[in-house]
Amino acid sequence: MTKKQKIMVFRLSVSGVFFAGALILEGKSFYAWILFLLAYGAAGYDIPIKACRNIAGGQVFDENFLMTIATLGAIVVGSLEEAVAVMLFYQVGELFSDYAVNKSRKSIKDLMDINPEFANRIRDGIEEQVDPYEVELGERIVIRPGEKVPLDGVVLKGNSSLDTKALTGESMPVEVETGSRVVSGSINLSGVLEVETTSLFDDSTVAKILELVENASSRKAKAETFITRFARVYTPIVVAFALALAIFPPFFQGGGWGVWIYRACSFLVVSCPCALVISVPLSFFGGLGAASRNGILLKGSNYLEAVANLDTVVFDKTGTLTTGRFEVTDVAPVHGDREDLLELAALLEYHSNHPIALSIKEAYGKAVQMERIDQVEEVSGYGIHAKVRIGEEWHDLSIGNRKLMERQQVKIDVPSEIVGTTLYLADKREYLGAVVISDTIRRDVPEAIEGLRSQGVKNLVMLTGDKEEVGKAVGERLGLNQVYGNLLPGDKVFWVEELLKKKSFGKTLAFVGDGINDAPVLARADIGIAMGGIGSDAAVEAADVVIMEDEPSKIVDTIQIARKTMRIVRQNIVFAIGVKVLVLVLVAFGYASMWAAVFGDVGVSVLAIINAMRTLVYKNES
Repeated sequence: MTKKQKIMVFRLSVSGVFFAGALILEGKSFYAWILFLLAYGAAGYDIPIKACRNIAGGQVFDENFLMTIATLGAIVVGSLEEAVAVMLFYQVGELFSDYAVNKSRKSIKDLMDINPEFANRIRDGIEEQVDPYEVELGERIVIRPGEKVPLDGVVLKGNSSLDTKALTGESMPVEVETGSRVVSGSINLSGVLEVETTSLFDDSTVAKILELVENASSRKAKAETFITRFARVYTPIVVAFALALAIFPPFFQGGGWGVWIYRACSFLVVSCPCALVISVPLSFFGGLGAASRNGILLKGSNYLEAVANLDTVVFDKTGTLTTGRFEVTDVAPVHGDREDLLELAALLEYHSNHPIALSIKEAYGKAVQMERIDQVEEVSGYGIHAKVRIGEEWHDLSIGNRKLMERQQVKIDVPSEIVGTTLYLADKREYLGAVVISDTIRRDVPEAIEGLRSQGVKNLVMLTGDKEEVGKAVGERLGLNQVYGNLLPGDKVFWVEELLKKKSFGKTLAFVGDGINDAPVLARADIGIAMGGIGSDAAVEAADVVIMEDEPSKIVDTIQIARKTMRIVRQNIVFAIGVKVLVLVLVAFGYASMWAAVFGDVGVSVLAIINAMRTLVYKNES
């Protein structure tokens, strides 16, 4: 509980004691009157002060003005106990809303705690503690256990575990060693690390995230802007109605001024739009907080609203649906055993560090006998020649692409069902078989696709710069609706624009990408979703939603959080307006007292705030 909240609790407690005493002494009117005034002052002395200050600043029709006029009017007509009750319960509602807002801000504050306060810089062999802004690109810094990583960099020396939960929502520590990349904002848990910086602080991951979070509240959803406009028009209108209610009926009917002024004051109490003004922004704030705790950063509450209406998701392939890492997916020998052909491929690729060569050696998984390899020649853009001993004889073997086989006049025969990057093996002009290398699908992509379908996302599309047949093979495995291949970044923008033309009215389209080449299309879509936002400068800049880890299933979480938030916003709008209109009518015709007005204002506000706080809690529903 904050200091401000503790003071308010004390004030309300004092007010409650005076109020109870006044009710007990009801028969002794003078003492009861004094206690009522003391109770009123203890609970709400600051409300008339705020109202006067706001009027002086040009802001007349706010909740402070409404509460002041309503309660002072009730005192004038002799309804002291109701005036105190209104002020007391109004302040209870304000206390409750203040607590709710602070609670919803906590997740954002936790995220802001990733901001490092210092960096241990090593310059000319001397270590000194400096502001992270003072560290230059390529300088060395030391990070000790318990310290935050101040800048992005690469580990030069040491190994440790890093807590990246504030960045990614992932509770499992990340192990790093020499050569590993570290990102600012994570916390060093165990060993001492010496790191070479790869960015200035202004360009670091933590700086980009903090800027993103700080700016999120400036981009408001349509529902929020509607409530703001509604309150500006609605409040003067209800003040005019209350004034008319206090003057015209007794003027035309003759007498009964006290009754109608009392009704007008009750009308003002219930007309206060607190429930909407507080609960709707609080709902969006809670939704943004729930997303950030799950490693999902949205650049504004307007994107929560947009994600809630999502029905088309367009994916990049490499790095988004697939890992970008090669893996042997098929071995097709002409004769003999698959393992024998894979062994020959591993022997031929032994000296190469190309990603494709590494994937072949990893698939073989055994130690290669170096003495069986001789006269290795790598032909750039084609493949590799080498002498390889098979049994007791040496053979002139080749491995490479189709161009290498054509150059050696080798007739190849590959099964039509094989899709991927294909390496062909030959013994002089004799074709031995093929090894197929493919990009691997991310572990949680099938779960993500299934989750999107369950959330009613009808159209799932892939746009890739890879070969059309490779993209379609991946698309068929995942059950995507459409796949377009051989695309440049400009082609991706074209197809997204075509899909935008075909989408249903009121629905939105998201593009999911992971790198600099996806920046144009991320910016063009209704919602740009960047995967693996840590360290991806272009993605953070261009995207509207940044998923901090390479987990497409987080898109499903984003949709569920957004739809839950919008559901609660709509509930609060309908509930608050519905109850207020009902109570306003009852009060105007004399069927409800100021006590009903208290419920119509404070009660509705408290219930709406409690409902809004549900956005803070998210549990995956898939």
